[in-house]
Amino acid sequence: MIENKCENRGQHCEDMRAAFEHRATWFYTLINEARKKGLDYDFAREAILACGRFHGDHKYTKTDDLMVFAPEFANQNVVDIFEMEVLRADDKNLDIDFHYCPLVNAWKKLGVPEDEIATLCDIAMDGDRGIISTFPKFRFELGETIAKGDKVCQIRISKTAE
Repeated sequence: MIENKCENRGQHCEDMRAAFEHRATWFYTLINEARKKGLDYDFAREAILACGRFHGDHKYTKTDDLMVFAPEFANQNVVDIFEMEVLRADDKNLDIDFHYCPLVNAWKKLGVPEDEIATLCDIAMDGDRGIISTFPKFRFELGETIAKGDKVCQIRISKTAE
């Protein structure tokens, strides 16, 4: 198991985890209220995907080089907060395992049923899908997830053929 990097990084990292948990609480509360009013999850998926696209267009260097993208996507703060393990970062693949998720942690604290946590997680991942969609030469794959009871979340970003 990877060491708890957040513990080793101190209060700033713990504060950032708390901020992610707060965001997850907002996220769940908004979705829950919308569902009470008859909306399904589609509105949230579309909104989170649009947010991801916005970040993809404005936060990241426009490139088709995974070696340029990788350190921006997996910066030290995010690596520590999510206890990310970069398994591979080369010109064709960026493979990352997340060993901790503050969003899932927040949803568990709220008492959200496990099957709904998996759905909320998949919607939250639309943010990353949105980011990657702004890079025409990259492809995003989500494997195992902590939200589904797996030990890690597997994010795989690959460069498509030229």
